[in-house]
Amino acid sequence: MAKLAFIVTEDWFFASHFLPMARAAVAMGLDVVVIARVRAHAAAIEATGARVRSLEAERRSLNPLAAGATVLRLARILREEKPDIAHCISLKPILVGGAACRLAGIRRRVFALTGLGFLGAKTDRTGRSARWALRRIIRGGLASDRTRFVFENEDDPRLLGLDAAADDVTILGGAGIDPEAYLATALPPGDALRLAVVSRMLWSKGVDIAVEAVERARRAGADVTLSLYGAPDPSNPKAIPLATLQEWSNRPGIIWHGPTTSPAAVWREHHVACLPSRGGEGLPRTLLESAACGRAALTTDVPGCRSFVRDGIDGFVVPVDDAGALATAIGKLAADRTLAERMGASAAVRVRNGFTEADVRAQMQALYRDLLR
Repeated sequence: MAKLAFIVTEDWFFASHFLPMARAAVAMGLDVVVIARVRAHAAAIEATGARVRSLEAERRSLNPLAAGATVLRLARILREEKPDIAHCISLKPILVGGAACRLAGIRRRVFALTGLGFLGAKTDRTGRSARWALRRIIRGGLASDRTRFVFENEDDPRLLGLDAAADDVTILGGAGIDPEAYLATALPPGDALRLAVVSRMLWSKGVDIAVEAVERARRAGADVTLSLYGAPDPSNPKAIPLATLQEWSNRPGIIWHGPTTSPAAVWREHHVACLPSRGGEGLPRTLLESAACGRAALTTDVPGCRSFVRDGIDGFVVPVDDAGALATAIGKLAADRTLAERMGASAAVRVRNGFTEADVRAQMQALYRDLLR
């Protein structure tokens, strides 16, 4: 039986986004193991038929000695497991996993860039230099002749000097969503336009821009409120401090609810999704979930967001860090509920054509079969 090893930073990240991939691999008859830092989500992963192996590593650490030690620990696990394919998900697992695969002699590798994080968001010389170095490292020392690259939008391959149409590149519709779990519903009643941000509470998600834009729209006379759903991520350097979230909740029309376990329930109570990202996204799952529920989106002109939300059709796409433009878009939807309904209906159709779990499962199974030939 062929074996597939997923390499990912955290068990919660795999459990929240990639269980369909594990199910797809198990359905193919593969022996599947997920290697990650284990906290509270091993049971959810094992319910797919996969096994879980713990690899302790701190995402936030930039210590090269710590990274080197993690590579050695991972290489030891890979030698024990002897997977036919190593599927590394997100940037740090690609860097650590690629090096460990070289040490363990694993040639079949899948490098899945789910976004470039802060490296993708930075547009200055430092950001450009970092991306150039990343291109040299990933495509040079870490890639083998059997490496395949997976992305969630067509912009990110170009940042690594790859052609999105090349045979060794696959573009997925994000992690995919289950349409049955996110049914399209009518907009809730009420005069006020209810916006929601459902994401980790990070500066890179532009949550502060959403807050500022709603305040501007309210001052201009729009009847609008903003709900924030999500937790600050302590392992992420871009985490918004708890005190800031609490202070925002003291402002009129704005409330932070903390994390939610049911995004679909959130969208049943809100009219429009908002994600004013500063970049570094792959294809944000929150945009897929809200679209499936029939909600228009307000987002920004960055990779992933702009490739999914069609400006003026499924929502509005505004410039990055432009609270004024976002406030104007909010005002348009607040004044025209029919427009919000029409955009939401368009989004619900779009997400069901290429962005479902079934779509992603079929693509990944084809990729695995090709590698195993």
